[in-house]
Amino acid sequence: MTNIQSFEIRDFAFENGTVLPSAKLCYFDLNPERSKTALVITCFRGRLQQTLNFADGALKDHRVVVVALFGNGESSSPSNSDFPDALRYTDCVRAQKQLLTSHLGLQSVDVVLGFSMGGQCTYHWSVMYPEFVRNAVIICSSARTSKHNYQFLEGPKAALENAVDYVDKSLAPSSSEPSRGIRAFGKAYSAWLTSAEWFDEEQYKSLGYESLEAWDRDITFKGYTGWEADDLLAMLHMWQAGDIATAVPTGDKTLEAALSSIKARVLLMPCQTDQYFRPDANERESRLIPDVTLEIIPSIWGHVAGGGASPVDTEWMDGKISAFLGQIS
Repeated sequence: MTNIQSFEIRDFAFENGTVLPSAKLCYFDLNPERSKTALVITCFRGRLQQTLNFADGALKDHRVVVVALFGNGESSSPSNSDFPDALRYTDCVRAQKQLLTSHLGLQSVDVVLGFSMGGQCTYHWSVMYPEFVRNAVIICSSARTSKHNYQFLEGPKAALENAVDYVDKSLAPSSSEPSRGIRAFGKAYSAWLTSAEWFDEEQYKSLGYESLEAWDRDITFKGYTGWEADDLLAMLHMWQAGDIATAVPTGDKTLEAALSSIKARVLLMPCQTDQYFRPDANERESRLIPDVTLEIIPSIWGHVAGGGASPVDTEWMDGKISAFLGQIS
């Protein structure tokens, strides 16, 4: 297990005006002696130790800094601090920039890599600090959360917030966690993780489960052990609000202008069966990014193909990332 470290930022101001006297970013630092540097960002419901970081593969020649998003329960989150009502990717990026520059002494990074919400955060990095990021690897993600994606998230959100044991802590303090609400959240989310083909082919058996019911029990119940409701909701709201056009420092704040402003080399890797970060969104984005490579993951594992759920897909991605980085002159 890698030792998790924390970086404190005093009086951190969030986009909505909330000032946190002591904001915390949790991270770990792999291969610190390497000359090239990669930043890897956690995803929705992602913890540092479970994040696919490619440190033993495509990024083996890099110093790999893996950082936890605000709201994930490790970095500052509703569960461990007096957290703002609205969290945005721009908050995460500004804090991560302080970690890299003020604490780790970096002036730029060779690669920023993220899956899902980590990919959206990577997109925001590329727009907010175009001179800082040389290469961006964005896996199963998009520059703007689509309306379909937004509405999908309304399902698990409603399941949690309408559960009999959920209490909005901003209205009534509560020390108990809504286990039934979190279970309902997991149930509403579960069918979206992979694809219809994955279920039809009973791919859960490849993970060691004898039945769909056994998989469901682990994914929707045990898989949420240790997660708190307000952390899930804070991250979900940030996901719903994802839009790199809001991160453009000055000038034309449109999606087209934001994509066109990216100076980094970009590798987009959607999965062909992802149900909410759809490949066609990346195909449209790729027509506007100046220096882009689009590689579609050929898998029935849907969204989780990009997070390391399938060894075959992970090996495929590792090869594509290695080839992309190997093209640098």
